[in-house]
Amino acid sequence: MRRRLLEIADAMRALAGTGLHYTQDEFDRDRYRKLMRLAAEAAALTTDEADAERIAGIFDGADRGYVTPKVDVRMAVFRGDSVLLVRERTDRLWALPGGWADVGDAPSEAATRETAEEAGLEVRAEALAGVFDYRLQPLAPPAPFHIYKLVFVGVVLDERSEPRAGPEVLAAAFHTLDALPGLSQGRTLPLHIDAARRMARGEAAATHFD
Repeated sequence: MRRRLLEIADAMRALAGTGLHYTQDEFDRDRYRKLMRLAAEAAALTTDEADAERIAGIFDGADRGYVTPKVDVRMAVFRGDSVLLVRERTDRLWALPGGWADVGDAPSEAATRETAEEAGLEVRAEALAGVFDYRLQPLAPPAPFHIYKLVFVGVVLDERSEPRAGPEVLAAAFHTLDALPGLSQGRTLPLHIDAARRMARGEAAATHFD
């Protein structure tokens, strides 16, 4: 129920944000502002804090123009039977290096940059393992925004280099695939790692997509 309520709130936010961008009618603008407020109140019902004002601020500043899903990029780098992971500061769990794609970057460039910043490794993206719709993954915790996650497979340019944590994360290290640490499931799911592993090993017939 919580997940579905967030989905409804985000759909209302998208309608309100898109309407505010295009309408020239002040009465319609007032209606869209009220719809945005209702979206924030609905989203607040899913949180322990129930802070509609804070969520309204997040919603109001999230997008301008025609509202679309957000894009999260991740880089899967393998070394033998191990995969590169970084430990997040927010929940102290582990994820593939990555984050939101920035305007001006190609998706693979964003994933490459994030890997350098978070794990200290220069990599080259070699394949797209999958395009995942966050909301279709039941293990992922509820999120206030609709997210597309792009998972790339990369190779380290200098095999002698070792990961080192950047300022945004607590640690960066290779972990064996059969003994993965706790994953930050809003960022990385076993499904993402498995799709990347199969792509890296040539076992995937095609890129996964939702």
